[in-house]
This record gives sequence, C-alpha cells and structure tokens, in this order.
Amino acid sequence: MSRKNVDRDALIASLGSLNGSQVLVVGDLMLDHYLVGNVERISPEAPVPVVTVKSEHLLLGGAGNVALNIARLGGDPYLIGVTGSDDNAENLRQLVAMEELEGSLVSVDDRPTTIKTRIIAQNQQVARVDKEISKPLTLEQTRGVLNAIAEIIDEFEVIVLSDYGKGLVTMEFMDAFRALVLAQDRPPKVLVDPKLKNFNLYKGAYCVTPNSKEALEAAHRLQFESRVDVLRTGASIFRQLACEHVLITLGPNGMALFDTPSEVFHFPTVAKRVFDVTGAGDTVIATLGVSLAAGHDLLTAALLANYAAGNVIGEVGTATTTQEALINAIRYGHAPEIVTWLSEKEGASS
Repeated sequence: MSRKNVDRDALIASLGSLNGSQVLVVGDLMLDHYLVGNVERISPEAPVPVVTVKSEHLLLGGAGNVALNIARLGGDPYLIGVTGSDDNAENLRQLVAMEELEGSLVSVDDRPTTIKTRIIAQNQQVARVDKEISKPLTLEQTRGVLNAIAEIIDEFEVIVLSDYGKGLVTMEFMDAFRALVLAQDRPPKVLVDPKLKNFNLYKGAYCVTPNSKEALEAAHRLQFESRVDVLRTGASIFRQLACEHVLITLGPNGMALFDTPSEVFHFPTVAKRVFDVTGAGDTVIATLGVSLAAGHDLLTAALLANYAAGNVIGEVGTATTTQEALINAIRYGHAPEIVTWLSEKEGASS
C-alpha cells in the first residue's frame, strides 16, 4: 500500500476544462419538495413533533439533479426522462426551463410525476413523504425516451444513466439502450448510478458508482470490516457486470476506485462535516461524467468527484457544487491524496 499526494494547483487548473463539456443524462426524473421550519411542541393528537413551516421550495431531483450538478460545474448537460401528466410535471418542466437546461421530457399517462416531500426542522429531516408509482414502464411507454436518445446520442462521448428504480430502467429498455450505444462509431462511455433491483442490467457499463449499501447488497456481503472486504466486494461487482471500472462511495471513509479488479485506489474523505447525504450520489456521478467529457483520466475525475461529494454532504437537503466551491475545497481543505490499495503486481501474486 502506497500513498501519493496530488498537486493542488494542477487539480485546480483542471477545472477550467469542464466548461462546455457535453454530457447526456438519462434517468428517473423527480421533484424534491422541501418544507422547512421549526419544532417547538409535540402534537396533542399523537407523540409526533409539530413543524411550523417557515419556507417551502421545489428542486430538481433524480436525473434532474444530476443534470443540474453538471451545469453548475460548467458543463453542458442534455436531460432525458419520463414525467407524469399532472401539475407536478409542469412544475418539473418549469424548473428545467428556469435552470436553462436542455432536454426532452416524455409524459406518460398512467402514473404521477414522482415527488419526494422532505420535512426539515432544526437542520434535520423529520419525515419524508413520497408520491410515486414505481412499477416498470412498458417498452412502448419508454419509446419516446429511446427515440430522444437516438436523435442526439452521436453528439456525446459520455452518458450518465441515473437509475432511481422508478420504472424507466428495465431489461427491455436496457437492451434497446445498449444497442443504441454500441451502434455508434465511437460508443460513448456509460456511467451508471445503480439501484440494487436492476443491478444485473448494467452489464458492460464503463463505470458503475454504487454506495456502500448498494455495493454490499450486490455482492451479498453484510458490512465492510476491512480493506479486504471492500476489495472483494469490488471484484464481485466486476464478475457480475463485466464493466470496465467500479467506483464505490464509502461515506465518511471516502471512495474506492477500481481501475481493474487488481488496481484499486482509495481517496480519504475530504468532508469537514456530514449533515445530509441526500443527492451526494448525484454529485459524484455528475462530476465524474463532466470530468471525463472534458478529457480527464478516470483517476482525476474521481478525485474531483471526491471533493464535490465532500462539499454537498455538509449541506442539508439536495445540494449541488460549483467550480468556485471546488477550488476553495481543494486549495484550503485536506490535501488531495491517492492511496494505492492493491496494484496489478500485488494482485497477480496474491
């Protein structure tokens, strides 16, 4: 195991190339609805807190939050996904327009637009209420999404597939999507933010980015007790998916980037505090995607994603980061460090 410090100035200089980098974002769309207030008493009707609401706001969630993260980092995302045919679909479209995001939002009639209402008091989430139908969409219902992808896929070198398990990603959809990717003269790199129930559908992806829970469950393991557990989990994911790379986000323990099953790098966390991990996975895959689209190697992209994640988990609620925030985090935060957990040579001899 070896450690290597990274040049802060070089990492900061790499951020300028993110501007205008194009990323296609495909996935489950949703609204994040926040009710923010204070708790000063317990309800006389039941032993639950009474939240006096001081503010209320809507934000883009799911794949929309991925696209927004890319845009805030200077990239140029194109967003494709499915909404219902209801008032919240119109709210979602208005947010997309307000954020000046380009995209193709396809309406279906048999389900509501997914909305997650989070009740926040004293900087803590008190409750969450979900309104959704997550049954799988039929291939015919996703035809508009596939047609939208087919029209513009040749313009992109990187695609982010943001799977929140709300019905878009099915075996039939993935077969058609994969055919579109492989039909390109230069197939784009496909990055996947996975959901466990669809895990086996991501075969052949360029990189999957599970969090600890998703990675453990996919590998049928209980917990990470040591570095060896992480290494074995990553190797199991490689065997299942035959993907090119795996990036496991480890919460307060940073990230593990599997360049190959036997070439693994660890980035210690750079977060100063952890308030809320809501949307952290979106930020990680967005940063990874826009960095790769800018021409950076996977190691640099993952380093930047680690800093981006450290920024957003210090905020309450769904959050995004910016180039300026990343510059400050890199310049004044923890020194960027790469720890080699396992090398090709060590892997061959073990």
